[in-house]
Amino acid sequence: MSIFTNYFKRSKLRQENPIAGFFINAWLIFFAVASIIPMAWLLVTPSKNDGDVTNRHALAFGNFSGYKKAWDNLQFFDEGVIFRWLLNSIWYTASIVIIATVTATLAGFVLSTSSIKFKKSILISTLITMLVPPMALVVPVFVLVDKLSLMDNPVAVIFISSLYPFGVFLAYVYFTTTVPRELYEAGRIDGCSDFKLFTKIALPLSWPLVSLLAFFAFIGNWANYFLPYILLPSGENYTLPIGLGFLFSATPAINPAVGATSVPIYKPEIALAGVLIALPIMIVFMISQKRLVRGMLSGSIKE
Repeated sequence: MSIFTNYFKRSKLRQENPIAGFFINAWLIFFAVASIIPMAWLLVTPSKNDGDVTNRHALAFGNFSGYKKAWDNLQFFDEGVIFRWLLNSIWYTASIVIIATVTATLAGFVLSTSSIKFKKSILISTLITMLVPPMALVVPVFVLVDKLSLMDNPVAVIFISSLYPFGVFLAYVYFTTTVPRELYEAGRIDGCSDFKLFTKIALPLSWPLVSLLAFFAFIGNWANYFLPYILLPSGENYTLPIGLGFLFSATPAINPAVGATSVPIYKPEIALAGVLIALPIMIVFMISQKRLVRGMLSGSIKE
């Protein structure tokens, strides 16, 4: 049963049964409010000083100068290394998203259109890789990176994080169910190579898929902590989540055992650091939400 059939049934249920419609709408509103309030608190907290965060209403707004003060205090730590961490996160994640999206799209296209040997085995291996917990791969990944002399090298994090089995399987399903095979056959009759079939036929029809793959790759790697923490021990190579974890552990605002320090990191600065991590995800989602919906619904019904 398609997703559209379920949607129309729920809509009909709300129309025929006002009580059921009330509870469904009430639950949706509650979920929306419960999701928005924490983010609203995170956005307004850097505008206040440390005392106001505790004494004033949680969603009360301070002043815009508070953001600049909180940012300046964050940059006070280790001569502004937080800006380096932010740039590291941006270019690591951008590289991973590009590589992962391109390779997953190409792999899904090849698996869906060609008759290569061991195709079924490759698909099964892809599914198995999706099920393996990342924690189980820590030791072999660490040993492999060490043998290749890539420890403390961003290249190791970028290429390992670009392994995207979920994206490969999603692309395979998309190209199998959404793009008519007759288009490929017509292209081959006209003399198109496999690469031209991809660039001239499949790719123009798969931008919703590409957007979906890029979004999930971004979400999975922007706030990734564990793998960069293992492979990048040097502070100058830290990503933003790792660097902020190190910063917070060195300040009494999060770790009272540290005692008094000269680093002016308090609750507003911590909230601003949270904004630096969460806001890019919100912006990417808002920009790509239409394409995300189209990508997720593509192939849900077949004519």
